[in-house]
Amino acid sequence: MRLKRRSFLQATAAITATGLYAPAAIGQAKVKVAGIHASPVENAWNSRLHGALLEAADEGAIDYVFSEGVSGTDYGRAMREYGEQGVDLIVGESYAVEQEAREIAADYPNVGYLMGSSGGPMGDNFGTFGTWNHEAAYLAGMLAAPMSKSGIFGAVGAIPIPEVNMLINGYRAGVTAVRPDAEHLVGFIGTFFDPPKAREAGLAQIDAGADILFGERIGTADAAKERGIMAIGSLIDYTPRYPETVFANAMWYFKPLLMAAVADTQAGDPTGRDYTPYNLMKEGGNDIKYSESMVPAEAIGAMEEARAAIKAGTFEVPVNMEEPT
Repeated sequence: MRLKRRSFLQATAAITATGLYAPAAIGQAKVKVAGIHASPVENAWNSRLHGALLEAADEGAIDYVFSEGVSGTDYGRAMREYGEQGVDLIVGESYAVEQEAREIAADYPNVGYLMGSSGGPMGDNFGTFGTWNHEAAYLAGMLAAPMSKSGIFGAVGAIPIPEVNMLINGYRAGVTAVRPDAEHLVGFIGTFFDPPKAREAGLAQIDAGADILFGERIGTADAAKERGIMAIGSLIDYTPRYPETVFANAMWYFKPLLMAAVADTQAGDPTGRDYTPYNLMKEGGNDIKYSESMVPAEAIGAMEEARAAIKAGTFEVPVNMEEPT
């Protein structure tokens, strides 16, 4: 398999403690970042990484090259190739190749790693993060609760790994906080990118009575649109694509944790730490985006109160990584 790569120009820059860019010192090494994406960069999750990396490159913070659609059997080879090319930081995902990825990182101690992972960091250079937009999902659930006529809420996920589980559980907790008698359906499609399969899973839940769908995977909103019910998107804003179907989105912003890893790399500090906390709403890592005209006005007030409390740190959305049933 031939890997796809495109390069982008870089200017020297660094991150200050306040999060603002400052010119790098003369002679300071430039940060070269490689992205290894297991799915096409159009895939929702990968698009968030890719978009943040492109934005950082456009701002002059990094020099960015990437490979997309890299299968599990090729992933280790791609990691080694970039390590041999002398990049400073590799951004990617190790969910399907945890052991191999960690072994490779040990072989390239001068390369930093920022990897989506269900495990913890390792050594000085293997940093990890989870996709935590469960707070936004909780708020979306609060908005969804009064909108259902059947009282049955569906959710379609990829694979029941901790990050996917906590997102669906967060959404369901938000629904239940407003509507304790709600019934929940959940389905997993067994892969991270298969829109037709997600559509089929959504249709099955609608046939079982669900009239609100939470789409952790691309394709769920297609089922909702086809049957004329409402849906919630995740990671990216689906409302422009489904203007009469998607009323809220649990947005995820990769930029805060990316720039924290870039700053560590620029400073020569170890990247072998857990960057997940930068996903939190108070750090700008996730938030809800919704269409006021599509949701009940009385639901907005309570949701916004909870949103403000989350940002202020006075309310914490439960982290539940158990597989939802």
